[in-house]
Amino acid sequence: MKLNQQLLALFCQTSFLWLIVAFLSGCENPPTGAVTASANESQTAGQKKPPNYIRIPFQGDVSTFDPGLTFELVQIEIVGQLFVGLTNFDHNAYQAIPDLATDWQISTDGTVYTFHLRKDAKWTNGEPITAHDVVWAIQRNVAPETKSPNAFSLYVIKNAQAINKGEFTVPTAQAATKKDKTDNTPSAATPPAQTSSPSQPLPPAIAAQLGVRAIDDYTVEFTLEHSAAYFPALVNMWTYRPLPRKVIEQHGEDWILPQFIQTSGPYKLSDWKKGSQLILTKNPQYYDKDKVNIPEIHYYTVPENSLGLAMYEQNELDIMGGQVYLDLPQTEIPRIKTDPVLRRDLKVSPLFCTEWYGFNTRLPPVNNPLVRKAIAAAIDKQTLIDVVIKGAEAPATTFTRPPVFGAVAPEENVGIAFNPKQARNWLAEAGYPDGKDFPPLVLMYNVSEVRSEVAKAVKTILKHYLNIEIQIQPEEFDHYMETLDHPTQTTPQMFRAGWCSDYPDANNWLYEMFHPKSGYNWIGWDNEEFAKLTEQAQREVDPEKRKKLYRQAEQILNEQEAAIVPLYFSNAQFLVNPRIKNWFNMAFGGQHINNWSLE
Repeated sequence: MKLNQQLLALFCQTSFLWLIVAFLSGCENPPTGAVTASANESQTAGQKKPPNYIRIPFQGDVSTFDPGLTFELVQIEIVGQLFVGLTNFDHNAYQAIPDLATDWQISTDGTVYTFHLRKDAKWTNGEPITAHDVVWAIQRNVAPETKSPNAFSLYVIKNAQAINKGEFTVPTAQAATKKDKTDNTPSAATPPAQTSSPSQPLPPAIAAQLGVRAIDDYTVEFTLEHSAAYFPALVNMWTYRPLPRKVIEQHGEDWILPQFIQTSGPYKLSDWKKGSQLILTKNPQYYDKDKVNIPEIHYYTVPENSLGLAMYEQNELDIMGGQVYLDLPQTEIPRIKTDPVLRRDLKVSPLFCTEWYGFNTRLPPVNNPLVRKAIAAAIDKQTLIDVVIKGAEAPATTFTRPPVFGAVAPEENVGIAFNPKQARNWLAEAGYPDGKDFPPLVLMYNVSEVRSEVAKAVKTILKHYLNIEIQIQPEEFDHYMETLDHPTQTTPQMFRAGWCSDYPDANNWLYEMFHPKSGYNWIGWDNEEFAKLTEQAQREVDPEKRKKLYRQAEQILNEQEAAIVPLYFSNAQFLVNPRIKNWFNMAFGGQHINNWSLE
């Protein structure tokens, strides 16, 4: 493989990239301060025995793995190795199973969950993990000052949303009681005087009103705003994971550095060279340490997936692919599928992700459901997958990706399938026969090679089947997200988006994305019936009734209103070295590397 010479020179001079390009670059010696491989690893593939650790690539830097501040997929992956959750997921059925919690009880009305914690779980310094660590973590993550990007996942807890938004005041009766005891205590009418501190993330009076408490050292109780059958799955999220309070109080934002951090999961942090390398080693304090078979995980920052593939072929990486471990280069997929070695290593596994186009329903002409239906019916999704993407994705007509609970099976035929004749009829009914007088329409997407090709293909498809012209508008990620997060009348009429599950329940997809008041609702859609259905499904305890409610919601979103165009359900393609045994892919929440082993 040949590299551009100027780029090659830069790589040779940049110490943190030396490791990943040395075998390609011709650099005779690593630059001063370079991250160097071990003696075994620096040999060529034919001369060495593979090291006794797994080698995994990342694209981009890991800026944090503080569970309260985690947002990006790479960060979630690291958190999954370092921090234990109350629950975990079975990798076959994706049902919530015990982890830090051995079991849990639910009140008759479904609003109170009581989790019993295992007593053999410890932090890496040997101190026990207690219910107080869970309570403190949630108080810290819900506090407005923390600015947790996933604080919304806590909103099902009683008073959490009001507290996080700074709208909660201490009940009058409680404030009056406090004032009787202390003359200087302000009333509920002046809540700003109640301050938080690093050791107490919420003022005590407000913390007392948050629906989480430690009944004893190993029992934690949650009181919810309403019944939520999905709660055991939700508490697997990183915002619910216990935190080492003493370390955070002592070191602030530096608590995640290797010299300070205390973790609870199957691995602990041993080395972190930002922008270059992250090394995790087996945690001897982990409660299930005897079942952790891989002693070390070495993560490397690899800037390009083409470089990652070259490294894999040189036996410098053990795995690549999926959304986190460096996507396989699309242009190389045909070669991978025919190469006698690479095709042996190729694995395909479902992701709980949906690729979709949204409509800015505030703007003409897509404020007309007939126009939206016409566009949805005109897009040939299977051709996009076969010809443009060249992947293993599955065409989608609904939003929630099976087998997530509440997802509609494809054979139920909910949504709008490819039907160009029907598409033309809908467009004519909307007032644009054969595309005549159709106004300008812009499709925005965040920059990537694949998304660009898909957008170009959709532009061609809509011209061919509907005789309408659309303009495609690429945007860098930051501006693209700013546009979606703060939608205005200037937001384009169509935009590309992707949604990946945080926990395996349709609530995470339908309510949290499209509810007009409580969801992201990038599409600016306000459908009262849809809102009521998703609210009712949240509170319903009967699983079969919940599934029916979500099916109705999917029909309204994707068929009756066509507020979005689901394009495809994503499947991940991996290259997995045969020396990795017992490998399986987790669709979200971090891989279960502790369940894998090395030959």
